[in-house]
Amino acid sequence: MQSHEFFTPIKRELQIMEEELIKAVDTNQPLLKQASGHLIHAGGKRLRPAFVLLTGSCFTSKIDHLIPMAVAMELVHMATLVHDDVIDNSMSRRGRDTVKARFGNRMSIYSGDYMLAKALHKVGEYCRADLMKIVTETSVKVCQGEIVQLQSAFDVDQGITDYLRRIERKTALLISVACQVGALLAGASPPMVRAMRRFGHYLGMSFQITDDILDFTADESVLGKPTGSDIRQGIITLPALYALRYSPEASGLRAILSSPDNVARQANRAISIINRSGGIEYSQKVAEKYINKAQLMLEQIPSSQARTALSRIADFVCTRDY
Repeated sequence: MQSHEFFTPIKRELQIMEEELIKAVDTNQPLLKQASGHLIHAGGKRLRPAFVLLTGSCFTSKIDHLIPMAVAMELVHMATLVHDDVIDNSMSRRGRDTVKARFGNRMSIYSGDYMLAKALHKVGEYCRADLMKIVTETSVKVCQGEIVQLQSAFDVDQGITDYLRRIERKTALLISVACQVGALLAGASPPMVRAMRRFGHYLGMSFQITDDILDFTADESVLGKPTGSDIRQGIITLPALYALRYSPEASGLRAILSSPDNVARQANRAISIINRSGGIEYSQKVAEKYINKAQLMLEQIPSSQARTALSRIADFVCTRDY
């Protein structure tokens, strides 16, 4: 099942969002326009703008005024992806060359900065200090999360709590905020806004854990990037943390994952150890627990076609293969 099948209630608005997304990065600087548009034209799940629009649809039938915020959420997300690809030296994403691969590091950094600035400009259109505070504080925390990930590279002594805090800032926070601002702009009551924010948090945690599972298990052609990318960059995720604690081969895995040189030579061995350890199955159960919590939050929301779509997306998140 394709994720776009869940977007039926917001199909028209999502199409307008896509057009506005392209317009948002338009500029009379040809190279900047090409670099900024490259990732947009590569496509993507568009989950963050969809969450803005769907959460808003739970509380109002008129959601056109949410479209600029939907654009802003996707721009923030794409800015982080462009910067991540420079940091990770990634040459492919979504089955295509990254901005880094096509345009180089300097243009990638500038285009990422440009997209983030354009996102804040979109948020500014609402002339609401509360929305600007939410988005700017979120952007700061996402950056902090990425720095923590850099600092924890090849650290085999980190715990599961460290991992969960890291992915909260790296992924869950932006999804949570997309749901929060969608509800806010739709005029939802404070308890409903809190429920949607928590829904987004739990779903975002499951989304990242599933991503980390797919890094070990997905077909490279389906995933759109090389299998084992995290391990090769020293990023120790939940399946690996489980293996480091419970695998009979934990000492050998520890020796590999703690050394950049060893990882470069023995990444495939490390992946095999992790796959045999039960870490994938454990991580899947954790992802499912977060989805169950997300579904409990949705039960607080009035029944609607949009709520049903959000529920189906939640189920899709931890069963997807890309």
